[in-house]
Amino acid sequence: MVNGQEFHCNRLFKVLGIKDKSTLKKISIQLGVKAKLLEYYNNNRIFPDGEILQSILESFGFTDLELKLRLGVLDSKVINWISNHPEVLLDAIPQGDIIPTKEAFGRANHETEHGKLYQADCIALMRTMEAGSVDMIFADPPFNIGKDYESGMDDYLSEENYLEWTETWLMECIRILAPGGSLFIYNLPYWQTHIANVLNKYLTFRHWIAIYMRGLIPVSGKLLPSHYGLLYYIKGDKPRVFNKHRIPMATCRHCGGETHDYGGKKKSLSKDGLSIADVWVDIHPVRHTKLKNRESNELPIKMMHRIISFSTNEGDLVFDPFGGSGTTYVVAEHLGRRWIGCEIGDISPIISRLQSDNEAPLISKIEHESNILFTQEQRKLREKNQFWLPETLK
Repeated sequence: MVNGQEFHCNRLFKVLGIKDKSTLKKISIQLGVKAKLLEYYNNNRIFPDGEILQSILESFGFTDLELKLRLGVLDSKVINWISNHPEVLLDAIPQGDIIPTKEAFGRANHETEHGKLYQADCIALMRTMEAGSVDMIFADPPFNIGKDYESGMDDYLSEENYLEWTETWLMECIRILAPGGSLFIYNLPYWQTHIANVLNKYLTFRHWIAIYMRGLIPVSGKLLPSHYGLLYYIKGDKPRVFNKHRIPMATCRHCGGETHDYGGKKKSLSKDGLSIADVWVDIHPVRHTKLKNRESNELPIKMMHRIISFSTNEGDLVFDPFGGSGTTYVVAEHLGRRWIGCEIGDISPIISRLQSDNEAPLISKIEHESNILFTQEQRKLREKNQFWLPETLK
């Protein structure tokens, strides 16, 4: 443990031979650099600079380029050189790719009219799936912030280990995604910057969707975090499916008046509602105990209903590698999408949700409040307070 946290040996510590607190102290004295600074560069996987860099190069006899290569930091000049001289590396790099085998998994642990649920490690399951077989993938992986999961999985890895694991399952998602298919990744903005770096090499970026979240914990010395990131990528130059999906206008819950001034543009507003932007402020976290299906966080049904509705058609195949409480599968089942689900932990809460119709009223409400300019509740309040409605505009 260092500073009350697990001692993480990312690449910098490995290159410098730092294995524990005692060797960290020894190397910091040798370099004339504070241990906290070495921890900073190691834990955040940032290339050292200035006097610290010079001290490392002189003490260990590295050149700047050698240290970059050892740390896996490749700038465009090095990448361009490698791409022009691939023969230098081809014979040296192991070519041990795992060949997918369809027979690795037997029957699903639970089946419904439209889907199959497996209790398994998602990477192992994906390696049995055919390339280009899935129309849409949604992934909400562990955020690596030290949460306790019912499955007992380690949610506090070193950054290096977390990102290596992330790239492994991402590459499988990319492989099984069909041409024109959509991939959505839900995570903290910090991790999304690293994830996007992987996806940009293989898929086409569509949107960074900001999911507004109330009540996130303030961090000293930083802006108040108020959103989670939802990355949206596709395989190829355009999506096979992109269904127009609209939402009601935001209005005051007390008087019914619109919260945005549309001025002279009111007449041109569609009666089917407003186009969805890349900032979603109408998605609320599932925090109330009576609405939750497990102790850990679970995805809002409204968010998954929107994602699946606009990116797939009935009969398309949806895959979620991190099942959690099963929200993706519940919505996919309701919308008539075929689906494959996977959860490494206890899947009994997911099965219970799939076998129950308790959430049917909520899904029905979401559908009745989609693709309209005002909900019935909004209309009644606006009529009461004599605000305009589409049919009353001259």
